[in-house]
Amino acid sequence: MKVNYFFLIFIVFLFSGCKNSRPKEEGNMLFQEKHRPQVHFSPAKNWMNDPNGLVYHNGEYHLFYQHYPEKPFWGPMHWGHAVSRDLVHWEHLPIALYPDSLGYIFSGSAVVDFQNTSGFGSEDNPPLIAFFTYHDPVAAEEGRRNETQSQAVAYSTDNGRSWTKYAHNPVIKNPGIPDFRDPKVIWHEETQKWVMSIAAGQVIQFYTSPNCIDWTYSGEFGEGKGSHEGVWECPDLFPLKVKNTDETKWVLIVNVNPGAPAGGSGTQYFVGEFDGRCFESDQEVTLWMDYGKDNYAGVTWNNAPEERRILIGWMNNWQYANEVPTEGWRGAATFPRELGLEKVGNRYLLTSDPVQEIEKIYGKKVNLNKMMISGTESISDKIPFPKAPIEITLTFNLANKTKMGFPNKYGITLKNSKGEYYTVGYDNIDRCFYADRTRATGENFSSSFPSLHFAPYIVREPEITWRMIIDVSSVELFAADGKAVISDLVFPSDIFDEIELFAENGRIEVSQGTVRKLKSIWK
Repeated sequence: MKVNYFFLIFIVFLFSGCKNSRPKEEGNMLFQEKHRPQVHFSPAKNWMNDPNGLVYHNGEYHLFYQHYPEKPFWGPMHWGHAVSRDLVHWEHLPIALYPDSLGYIFSGSAVVDFQNTSGFGSEDNPPLIAFFTYHDPVAAEEGRRNETQSQAVAYSTDNGRSWTKYAHNPVIKNPGIPDFRDPKVIWHEETQKWVMSIAAGQVIQFYTSPNCIDWTYSGEFGEGKGSHEGVWECPDLFPLKVKNTDETKWVLIVNVNPGAPAGGSGTQYFVGEFDGRCFESDQEVTLWMDYGKDNYAGVTWNNAPEERRILIGWMNNWQYANEVPTEGWRGAATFPRELGLEKVGNRYLLTSDPVQEIEKIYGKKVNLNKMMISGTESISDKIPFPKAPIEITLTFNLANKTKMGFPNKYGITLKNSKGEYYTVGYDNIDRCFYADRTRATGENFSSSFPSLHFAPYIVREPEITWRMIIDVSSVELFAADGKAVISDLVFPSDIFDEIELFAENGRIEVSQGTVRKLKSIWK
């Protein structure tokens, strides 16, 4: 048989190119578009929403995400895939899970089955197991909503590079409710069982399993608790040690859409106890992880080193997610955050701070000298590099906050020459942080985007430090040791290149501050 060697060489070249195709092979041009975040993860092309399947394995943080690879808006859901060794720089990998005859691939989680309880791998090569929701579009179209969503399994024995769907999916059929989705699975050491949390309407249901395949309902949580203005989604359950104590509590994250304090989608949380079967909390007030408009569907990495609890969210809001003014891609992730738990009075508060790995992209640094702010004070001329992406840290002296002359409001404003601006401040009268995004975009793409929103927090400290990550299209504020957090998208015509500190009807001292250039994660 005659062989056409040129044809074979072509085929080898073609498949090699497909296998190793990455955005970097295109000179990173995909990551230079207007509004493209430079220090936050975003898809190479088209649509992204919820982060999925967060798991650490063999030195890699896996980030799967809801992805429609054909268009830059929501469509038939796949699991996109990326990996990182430092939570900052990401390598895009081929799509992990595709829709099939059972439906679209909705949100879920992933674990390392170290003991090979599933039988999908071996103890020498434990499998990665992905849990996801099948969403049947045919059943939905025909009005059979109580049959639309079920839970399924896939597994990988090659570090997540290829996936096999379990032959007998689904592993949990729909119990007869319209919304039944987003399985988050953890290993519960005390009972030696896997535990799955599922968003079921407006409660969280819990299931247990010895092998990741056979599941038994064990209880539910949520009736009469928290916000019920919208559908509950994307739960996460994990233990956290309380800061400066030997006490450990369980935290249950529940995303809700709509019903967030800033409007649209947001993330509430509950602190309580978990016995391996059911979660209980006597928390009487609704607590929110983030008071901005744009941190939703956040979940945490399983198996993170040193028992760290690291969360990443979808930096968008369902009020306008399909309309944001980006081209060729839509959707990004928040900067990864390290979670903690702190007891303040009789209340347990979840704290969030940028992961320490942000230091890997630190560039030039400017120290700000002590200054007294009265009216407005520009710091732009002190910063000899572009104003985005940057990190700003400011420590405000509050020792005189009970005396005359202390300002009604103080904070920071980002501006450009087009009259567009974004302000984040503290209101000393109403005792809350606030963000003014009423003029933070040059394009009128949604009436829900301009907004003024608030984060209640009573400042009792003599000093308070604000830490801000400013990217070309987002601002994230972490204040009071991560107890007050605001995450917002911004879409200015030109980047905000003017930075002003302000104090209204009084003055306040900035005792110290720094501004750091952040290097692009794509260059």
